[in-house]
Amino acid sequence: MQNLTLLDGQKFQITIKRLCHQLIENHNDFSNSVILGIQPRGIFLAERITAELQQILPNAKILSGNLDITFYRDDFRRREGPLVPSSTEIDFIIEGKKVILVDDVLWTGRTIRSAMDAMLAFGRPEKVELLVLVDRRFARHLPIEPDYIGIQVDTINSQRVIVSWKETEQEDKVVLLSEK
Repeated sequence: MQNLTLLDGQKFQITIKRLCHQLIENHNDFSNSVILGIQPRGIFLAERITAELQQILPNAKILSGNLDITFYRDDFRRREGPLVPSSTEIDFIIEGKKVILVDDVLWTGRTIRSAMDAMLAFGRPEKVELLVLVDRRFARHLPIEPDYIGIQVDTINSQRVIVSWKETEQEDKVVLLSEK
């Protein structure tokens, strides 16, 4: 296996800051916007984005939550063994709000489709946007494109993109794994 580091250290932090500034351009003080991190790994990015926005806009009330998509996936019945869902934590109304869905890696688009289905159980938003740290272009199964992108990477199906977070793997890093 060959490893190629796509993002780490200072570049990782700068990328998150850039994404926050792009969000501010479109959402101003976030009075009509909410952030939803997609379980399991999108929640780390959503928490970082929310914390950074709170530093940049200390007087803004930024609503953020976590969305579990386990039973909305189109492949959940095909898995062997029992499913262990994550928790959904949304303690606000999304009806009529601008929702920013957040995930770490966009690949086929199936996770995002599942998230949109799960989100609708909490109301009908005015608008839905997608923010991802890594966009794996050219592998979509569904016509889904992100509004905010940390980095884009052109990959083939045999490659994997691994995002490591300080919270779980003790470092912030994005790595592309390729088989020789």
